Amino acid sequence: MAGWRARRPGSRTSTSGSEPRRAGQNAVMASYSVNPRAVTRAEQLIDSRQYVLDSEWGKVQPGTSEENAFLKSHSWQEYAQWHLGLTDGASDETKARYAFVYGDFRRVHRMGIIACHYRAAQWRHKEIELVAHDLLQRLDKRANLRSA
Repeated sequence: MAGWRARRPGSRTSTSGSEPRRAGQNAVMASYSVNPRAVTRAEQLIDSRQYVLDSEWGKVQPGTSEENAFLKSHSWQEYAQWHLGLTDGASDETKARYAFVYGDFRRVHRMGIIACHYRAAQWRHKEIELVAHDLLQRLDKRANLRSA
């Protein structure tokens, strides 16, 4: 999935080059910190109703070409505001630094926030999971979405 920079636990990589690792054995997983500027930006977009409630996130999530096009006319700081996570240890102003994209560089996508929440929960990135949960609740309240 474009935008996700973490190596998943249990990914089949080899330590010697000849044998694949078994799931859960010495798996390498990136760690993340919450990007407070991205959270603030997402809140601002939600509060000003700049969101999409229903989308096919796999089709609208920014890919490499969309990221490159955005970076041609915007700063790295603006790019960073679209990512809820900062990859610990990665250099600033590199794509590897920014993870958990939640929008299409114009609007917040509800399904983007759900994808962030799901992936963060799946790989136990608790702080990112909780931030995504809070953003989802904020968006649903603002959009007047109610339980069925």
